[in-house]
Amino acid sequence: MNPRIAITSGEPAGIGPDIILSALQDNFAAQLVVVGDPELFRQRARQLGLELEIKVCSDLAQITDHQAGQVQILPTLLGSNVECGKLDVANAPYVLETLRITGQGCLDGDFDAVVTPPVHKGVLCETGVHFSGHTEFFQDLCNSPQVVMMLASQAMRVALVTTHLPLKDIPAAITPDTIRTVTRALHRDLKTRFGCDQPRILVCGLNPHAGEDGHLGREEIETIIPTLNELRKEGINLIGPLPADTLFQNKYLEQADCVLAMYHDQGLPVLKYSGFGNAVNITLGLPIIRTSVDHGTALDLAGTGQASDGSLKVAIENAITMATNAKKDIK
Repeated sequence: MNPRIAITSGEPAGIGPDIILSALQDNFAAQLVVVGDPELFRQRARQLGLELEIKVCSDLAQITDHQAGQVQILPTLLGSNVECGKLDVANAPYVLETLRITGQGCLDGDFDAVVTPPVHKGVLCETGVHFSGHTEFFQDLCNSPQVVMMLASQAMRVALVTTHLPLKDIPAAITPDTIRTVTRALHRDLKTRFGCDQPRILVCGLNPHAGEDGHLGREEIETIIPTLNELRKEGINLIGPLPADTLFQNKYLEQADCVLAMYHDQGLPVLKYSGFGNAVNITLGLPIIRTSVDHGTALDLAGTGQASDGSLKVAIENAITMATNAKKDIK
């Protein structure tokens, strides 16, 4: 049986509905179901001039294999009418509810994975809920002690030891416990969800030139190197710490399954430069499979027909692959 993949709506005033409608004109070997308001998708399809079949599924038993040009929707209603490009805090609870339904559905075994188009953090926080990102939302929902944010393109995979932190807070956050937990989760999921038998992970140093033997910072000597040596004894293949300014070369990347960067803006600018619009954001370390697009809500493009669905297609394909590999691993 093909895996069942849930897709959230994203920010309704942004390009989430646009790229969903566009992407689902293609074929995918999965049961795909959108959790959202059917009328939102009907209106957006008319606005974009797309001829699509909107199939409302009142329960899970009605979900079937995806057919190109068909959008299966598990209905959840908006709080207010949507105008493209204009945020409305009245619809923030709707956005959060789509995340809760899909995440809990994955935990309950109703879905094999969840794919998330972009949301707008600011309008969600206006409800009084502290929302720092999808990654942290699903971490809390799943009660996971440590998650790993990874972006993947055709050229590379990049995972992060720390995620959305101010630069001044990063050195203190890179502890032996964090490095151990992140690296173990990355190693495990590369094997079980990506089919890498013996994952080879390149590790960035924190400081310029990976600390230059302590002359440019001592985090490598005091924290990173001892922890990597400990993890190598567990059979994890780690190369580094290496200077981040020279690590991202084909001669290194071609021999690796993933790069482990110490912080957000150390690794992700390189990946996004090489593959923006065709990369996927993946949360590892969860008991569920979650992938997402690599871009934001693009409010100015909503309803114009100019938004690219490339990243969403990659996110869906990765979710299908990961879900299929996970089922094989269970067997």
